[in-house]
Amino acid sequence: MTSIWRLWGATALLLAIASGLQPTASAQTIPDAPQASSAADSAARAEVPPAESAPVTVFPHSNTSRFYAAGQTNIIFQADPAFHSPYEGVNSFINRGEYKVSLVGTLYLGMQLRKNPRTETDFLLDFESAGGRGLSEALGIAGFTNLDVVRNPNLGSKPYLARVQLRQTIGLTSKMVEAQRGVFNLATLVPERRFEIRAGKMGLPDSLDINSIGTDSHLQFMNWTVDNNGAWDYAADTRGYTYGVVTEYDDRQWTARYALALMPTVANGIDLDWALRRASGQNFEFESRFPLLRSGAGEGRKTVVRLLGYANHAHMGLYRDAINAYLKGTDAVPDIVTHERNSEVKYGFGLNAEQELSKELRVFGRVGWNEGQHESFAYTEVDQTFEVGGDYAGSRWNRPLDKIGIAFVTNAIKHDHQEYLKLGGHGFILGDGNLSYGREDILEGYYNAHAWRGLFYAFDTQFIDHPGYNTARGPVIVFSVRSHIDF
Repeated sequence: MTSIWRLWGATALLLAIASGLQPTASAQTIPDAPQASSAADSAARAEVPPAESAPVTVFPHSNTSRFYAAGQTNIIFQADPAFHSPYEGVNSFINRGEYKVSLVGTLYLGMQLRKNPRTETDFLLDFESAGGRGLSEALGIAGFTNLDVVRNPNLGSKPYLARVQLRQTIGLTSKMVEAQRGVFNLATLVPERRFEIRAGKMGLPDSLDINSIGTDSHLQFMNWTVDNNGAWDYAADTRGYTYGVVTEYDDRQWTARYALALMPTVANGIDLDWALRRASGQNFEFESRFPLLRSGAGEGRKTVVRLLGYANHAHMGLYRDAINAYLKGTDAVPDIVTHERNSEVKYGFGLNAEQELSKELRVFGRVGWNEGQHESFAYTEVDQTFEVGGDYAGSRWNRPLDKIGIAFVTNAIKHDHQEYLKLGGHGFILGDGNLSYGREDILEGYYNAHAWRGLFYAFDTQFIDHPGYNTARGPVIVFSVRSHIDF
């Protein structure tokens, strides 16, 4: 059976499963994934009655208090049956079939130090615990199946400080637009034109490469390269956080962002390098919100396009250096770690778009590319990626809080990266000991069902062809059940 027929068959299976799930009714509209607010998003929310746009949580949250407290718990059960595999390496996805459970809990705290819409100052403090494990210890698939999994399970589930930051707003106009209060934004009114500065510990995807259809592993897709641009090797420690500064200019229909962040000292490392002269991650993003389509009533349908560029400076190696050392007999196996050098530069670009087609239906896509000569360092082993997908709200079957989503992503790596893996080298995610190269193709579908207040359940299936870019192994099918609570 060819890859394309496998994908079509998996698509039909996902649609059949999702169409049969119709739990009890609810009266609100499911909120988009948590994200930093923009002027256009705030204005759009202002047009929606508060009863429909308010987040769905177990406990109510005040819009007037200086203090903010919230929490979430996300539990994901995943299992995969045995699959074809003529060989395995040190970083292979295990072929015997297994099941694993991950658990992430977060406490969000905030305080408005200065409660003035034009000069708002917020202090944000988040504590988190990440427990459980991923299938095959999160190894062997570049587009891994569970974004909640920590890439080093030996770190354990002990609570840690996930975020601590100051957020300063500098208004450039007296015209205000409504904003939805949330874990990253405490103001309910913001200037239509403004500067924002965020400094401290953060996750760069909190501010960059956001997509309201494919970003949130708690209410949407679960795959690493569906929820994020796989080719964006963004600065982060093993848990996905870093220290940095994000500056942002918001106007009515566009935003420009710049982020400077610390890189890890080693690939996938927990320790960060504080010497900015030799190591840093620089990120630029431009976001356009000019509507391309209009509804029957003449109102603009939400259109967002984001263009991302990044350059990482770090102590990292070149795949070609490791390959040459092995071919000359200097190294017994290709080992990129022994050929790392200070202040090497890895750069790349990304395009991210989303389009509302109706009140229920939305589509999105991503394209990503990086130069691929330097080692994958902080996120995953992807040099090129293309993604397309969408979601559909359950209003037509009296389930407006439910959503069904489907996405297809295809990932690739450059020639030197391929040869490095074929000769027996391994990175922090991949390493089968050999490689018969092919693009890693992933199809994911989910149904997210609202149960009660802030409680949601989801059923998810992922079909992975050529796991770890290896045509000799797979395909892999992963089934997931998710329980999520927003307090």
